[in-house]
Amino acid sequence: MRSPREGDPQQGKLFSLIAEFRASPEFLSLSDATKRAYSAYLRMIETEFGDLPIEALSDPEVRGEFKRWRDGMSDRPRKADYAWTTLARVLSVAHDRGRIPINPCQRGGRLYEADRSEKIWTEDEIARFLAVATPGLAMAVVLALWTGQRQGDLLRLPWSAYDGKHLRLRQSKTGRSVVIPVARPLKSVLDDADRVSTQILTNTRGRPWTSDGFRTSWAKTCMKAALPHDLHFHDLRGSAVVR
Repeated sequence: MRSPREGDPQQGKLFSLIAEFRASPEFLSLSDATKRAYSAYLRMIETEFGDLPIEALSDPEVRGEFKRWRDGMSDRPRKADYAWTTLARVLSVAHDRGRIPINPCQRGGRLYEADRSEKIWTEDEIARFLAVATPGLAMAVVLALWTGQRQGDLLRLPWSAYDGKHLRLRQSKTGRSVVIPVARPLKSVLDDADRVSTQILTNTRGRPWTSDGFRTSWAKTCMKAALPHDLHFHDLRGSAVVR
């Protein structure tokens, strides 16, 4: 979709702010998977509000219009929240660059609430998964259990991050650099592993995982291990805290 230019009928409308967001460092620096997720919601916003004049964003009533749009998806609360968050991000970038005086979607609240604080992998579930997992997936479980880090960060973790005593990484979501002491069970696995790639986690061909490839293999292994459908990789972080 083309960006608005001088004399373009879309200039001065919300469409132009979306185009500017797509060209911004804030968007371009995202991972490919995150960009794809954003793009789906950006298209929704263009369809619904693309012709909205930018000056209308200063009208106090526009927040109510945006809320009614979000609430119209309340039967799919996660989708509604993602749509609202995407719109809020577009307007946040526009506000930060002085394109609009206020962000009418700031602090919009959430429709979807999920409390997984009590959800952890039991020792039996871990054992069942490891019994049928490939070495690469087994390594992913051990790393998650003893570091408590997110899936994406672990998939990108290089061997150079390990010095024999610590793992060092920068969290993609927070931007924080963290140093993790390596517990004895994890050290044993890392020290015995074959370094077939610059990345610690690899698939059966010895290549770094793609996000989609990992999720597909993970889901198949969970099914093979007959694990509960609501048990996620993310829940290994809770298990790490318990440990």
